[in-house]
Amino acid sequence: MEISDFPPLNATLNGLSAVFLIAGFCFIKAGKKKQHIISMIGAVTFSAVFLICYVIYHTLKGDVHTTFPTEYPTARKIYYPMLISHILLAIVNLPMVIVTVVLAARQKFESHKKWARWTFPIWLYVSVTGVLVYFMLYQWFLPSA
Repeated sequence: MEISDFPPLNATLNGLSAVFLIAGFCFIKAGKKKQHIISMIGAVTFSAVFLICYVIYHTLKGDVHTTFPTEYPTARKIYYPMLISHILLAIVNLPMVIVTVVLAARQKFESHKKWARWTFPIWLYVSVTGVLVYFMLYQWFLPSA
């Protein structure tokens, strides 16, 4: 595996996490608890594999920082706030996901539900913006030189 394989892999893992999150949300709203559990296990798994791959990628890449091309000033005004919110919410969301999952595993469903009301939208935002960051940086707004 090449280092250049990590960004699209990470975007795919984030995208899959988002799909499983949405499926899990739909299943629990429909009262399908078993399907909800399976979907949420998928979301946790894809997010955990993403986190491992993200750490490996940045360890291999070192201190090299990928900057957004200056020739797209309007896109930069969207990209950087999205990136900053993505990073900050990802940091906040990790312990929230852990607490929410532990509450479910301990069958403390009322507390689980209260945590999930906050965890789910933040987690979904982080997953979707992770994919958008990838597309903006590696697909849509490439440097001209």
